[in-house]
Amino acid sequence: MLWVKSFHIVFVASWFAGLFYLPRIFVNLAMVAPDSVAERERLLLMARKLMRFTTLLAVPALGLGLWLWLGYGIGRGPGSGWMHAKLVVVLLALAYHHSCGRILSAFESNQNRRSHVWMRWYNEIPVLLLVAAVILVVVKPWQG
Repeated sequence: MLWVKSFHIVFVASWFAGLFYLPRIFVNLAMVAPDSVAERERLLLMARKLMRFTTLLAVPALGLGLWLWLGYGIGRGPGSGWMHAKLVVVLLALAYHHSCGRILSAFESNQNRRSHVWMRWYNEIPVLLLVAAVILVVVKPWQG
């Protein structure tokens, strides 16, 4: 079980690294001057590659998490309120990941209407999600 847990942590950390950096690219994209085609295309290429890589990292993170939860019974049974809360955080992280894809699509089709300031605030969401997940797993509130 420790191997599964170790790789789960590695893949979650890697997935979140992508979720931290991708919106930073969006900040830069939102600041690109309309006549700077080469810069825009370079940033879009970086964002596409990072989105693809981040998605590939999310799959084993989620799979290993399911293995720990269902296969080893971690967070099941009495006093598992912390796990229910963590599952909500995981769903929010997946929704955020999906929203990154939608924002990337908006940039690709020249339909983005959000400012670089909005993107800077948006960039803070995965930090809050990771802090919540770590606290829930380590502290295990509501364990009873």
